[in-house]
Amino acid sequence: MATITALSEGRVKFTILTTKPANPAAPTVTELNAGIDASCRILASDFTWTTTDSDKTQEKVLCAEGNANSLGASNYSAGVTALRYWDSTTKAADLTGDAVFAALKVKGTTVWAYARETAKKSTEAWAAGDEIYLGGEVVTDEPQKPSEAGGAIKRRIPMEMQLGYTNIEVVAGTP
Repeated sequence: MATITALSEGRVKFTILTTKPANPAAPTVTELNAGIDASCRILASDFTWTTTDSDKTQEKVLCAEGNANSLGASNYSAGVTALRYWDSTTKAADLTGDAVFAALKVKGTTVWAYARETAKKSTEAWAAGDEIYLGGEVVTDEPQKPSEAGGAIKRRIPMEMQLGYTNIEVVAGTP
């Protein structure tokens, strides 16, 4: 069997769930594939969905000549820029295309989101055994209008991760 190193371009699948999975640390194929596939509805340029440095506590013993820290609580950085979609006839928000913004637009909304970055394309469905590099429960902040003029209508939505799950797998079946 040959091994490959895949380029990351077009390889991040990002799914938003508006209903809490039965087990947020082990979402099912059914739960993820029923969620909002945001992969083609958010900007890559400022997509932020990652762990950051953990809190540190100084644990230096008296005889130590250098600092010695213990790792504490995990920290995360999360935020997306959602593209807006409009019905060409009514000029109102398109309920299907605008699903990402609709799910995240109210400050204080809790959602569960999961990201896969593997050799699979972003457009490929979730499957049992897929690696999720980070998933978790997030709370949305106020959507922000980008300062640049031009381009698509969009809003930056900062998020605060409440519970994060790193390097987990999609499980088979339904909850």
